[in-house]
Amino acid sequence: MKTRVGILGYGNLAKGVELALRRTTDMELTAVFTRRDPSSLKIASDVPVVSVSEVEAWKDRIDVMILCGGSATDLPKQTPYFARFFNVIDSFDTHTDIPAHFEAVDTAARESGHIAMISVGWDPGLFSLMRAYAAAVLPDGKDYTFWGKGVSQGHSDAVRRIPGVKNAKQYTIPVDAALEAVRNGEMPELTTREKHTREVFVVAEPDADHSAIETAIKEMPKYFSDYDTTVHFIDEETFLRDHSGMAHGGFVFRSGVTGAEDEHRHIMEFSLKIDSNPEFTGSVLTAYARAAFRLAKMGQSGCRTVFDIAPALLLEMDEAEMRAHLL
Repeated sequence: MKTRVGILGYGNLAKGVELALRRTTDMELTAVFTRRDPSSLKIASDVPVVSVSEVEAWKDRIDVMILCGGSATDLPKQTPYFARFFNVIDSFDTHTDIPAHFEAVDTAARESGHIAMISVGWDPGLFSLMRAYAAAVLPDGKDYTFWGKGVSQGHSDAVRRIPGVKNAKQYTIPVDAALEAVRNGEMPELTTREKHTREVFVVAEPDADHSAIETAIKEMPKYFSDYDTTVHFIDEETFLRDHSGMAHGGFVFRSGVTGAEDEHRHIMEFSLKIDSNPEFTGSVLTAYARAAFRLAKMGQSGCRTVFDIAPALLLEMDEAEMRAHLL
C-alpha cells in the first residue's frame, strides 16, 4: 500500500512536491488543502482540493502532511497545530528560530503521538548534514556556508507580505573575495555582511510608498538587517520577463587541520547548482516524508530534524540494493 500524502498550501513549493511524488512508486498524493476557495484552485493532479477548515476530517486518510507555507508567519503556527492530527513535515528555514520552533512542534507531536519533521530542504537540510559530517571528520577547523547566486523563496515570501508589495523576488549573492579566501584555505574570520549581499526586485502596488517599502525590507530582522541590501522597483512586465526563474545553489566548506603540529590542511567542499529551487526542495521534502512515515510506523513520536534520520529511511531501495549500488 502506498504512503498517502497530503499537501497543505499550493504555491511554488507545493507544486514541486506534487511533481516529486509522481517520481515515486511507494507514495501518492491524496489531497491538497488550501485556505483559498477550493473551487478556484486548479492543480495538476487528479485529487481532491479541500478547504483547510475540513482538514480534521482527513486525519485517518493522510499518512503524512507536507506543509508548504512560508517560514515568516505560516509554519510557526501551522506545524505545531497540524501535528495534532497528522505526521507532518515542513521546510522552516529561519535558522535562528529553529530551536524554539523545534520545542513547540515537539510538544504538540508527542502529545498527539505523531512524528513531525522540521527544517527539511537543502539549507537547512542537506547542507546541515554536510556541516555535521565535516565537523565530525575535521573537528579542528571552521565552517563556511555560501548561498547563491540565487532566488530565496523564504526571503521573497517575506518581502511579498510587506504592505504595498504586489510581487517580489530576492537574490542572495556571495561576496566573491570571501568565497575565494575560503576556497584557498585562508580560514578568514567573516561577518554575515562580509559573506553575502542581497538584491531585491519589487513590483509595488499603485500609489504604494516606495520609500516605506524599501525601509521595511532593509530593516527586516533575521532576513535583511544584517546584510547590504539593494532594492529595485520595476514594473510587472519587466518582473515577468527577467525574474521568472527559480534557480539557486550554494557551497558548504570545512577548512581544517590534522597532524601532530597542525601541519596538514584540508578543505571539504559540497556544492549545489539548482535550476528550480522549489522543485529541488520539494524533492527533499518528499524523501524525508517517506522517512517520517516509516518512523511513525515504528511507533515513534515527537519532532525530528535531518540529523536524526538514517539515510536508509530516505530511499525506496532495500538495504541489499543500497549495499550493492551505493556503498
